[in-house]
Amino acid sequence: MFHRQITRHTWLYTEMVTTGALLHGDVPRHLDFSDEEHPVALQLGGSEPADLAKSAKLGEQWGYDEINLNCGCPSERVQKGAFGACLMKESTLVADCVKAMRDAVQVDVTVKHRIGVDDVTSYDFMRDFVGTVADAGCETFIVHARNAILQGLSPKENREIPPLRYEFAYRLKQDFPELEIIVNGGIKTLQEVDTHLAHVDGVMLGREAYHNPYLMAEFDARYYGDDASPRSRSDVIQAMIPYIREQLARYGSKGEKGGGLKLNSITRHMLGLMSGLPHARGFRQTLSDSRQLALGDPDLLLQALQRMQPLAA
Repeated sequence: MFHRQITRHTWLYTEMVTTGALLHGDVPRHLDFSDEEHPVALQLGGSEPADLAKSAKLGEQWGYDEINLNCGCPSERVQKGAFGACLMKESTLVADCVKAMRDAVQVDVTVKHRIGVDDVTSYDFMRDFVGTVADAGCETFIVHARNAILQGLSPKENREIPPLRYEFAYRLKQDFPELEIIVNGGIKTLQEVDTHLAHVDGVMLGREAYHNPYLMAEFDARYYGDDASPRSRSDVIQAMIPYIREQLARYGSKGEKGGGLKLNSITRHMLGLMSGLPHARGFRQTLSDSRQLALGDPDLLLQALQRMQPLAA
């Protein structure tokens, strides 16, 4: 919802949700979202075609615009579940998963993957993986342009240490011109986005969208032809306050569906809004004050905004 205040058109993705969490857990907690967030894709983690089909169907019923299968996460917990990046070694299974999901839903089914696994660094490995999965009907591939190292590197290190090889994604587009190829990994500036778009169909931002979200304020005009002026940072904060009040009323400790939501559950994702501006540290400090957060008053955002002198545009 925070990102949607910054960009009206950019496609948003959920965190990875496992099939087990949906089939045996609290479905509303994982799938509920606000209508204003569209377009939004549900990213699933799993390796059983039947379970993925059921989970994809749930996602469609809850209103998601796309179902994405994660074949790129390298964490040990995911490996123990035999899904994520290790699925790249089983392209036929991934094809079966994609087919099962496509048979279950009308929305697009897409795949996010790495360029290789461990010491497998040849382009041919990724090309063959994509070719097999495309034969099952997948038309969109999101390429995190690094290898996944399944042993010896943490998920954070997997986002930083394996070298980026964007040329693999470019070549994939050349070899499969009929497919939609989206590149991901280490992309931080508008100029970098523009460079990639000369070679592929789309760009996905990961960490930068989190740490420097206002970068996306130019996306609507630059990439979607929307001439409406972007919201200022101050406007974004003002728009979030009534949303936070409503969420706390519904899901806070005293809300109608209460239990777990606290002010920090939302505001901690907004810490990067003033990234790169003078006094951004004061903004972050205010939103990280545990005593103030414990009061549960969304007007804390206004206090944080006041720390920005002059007022951030």
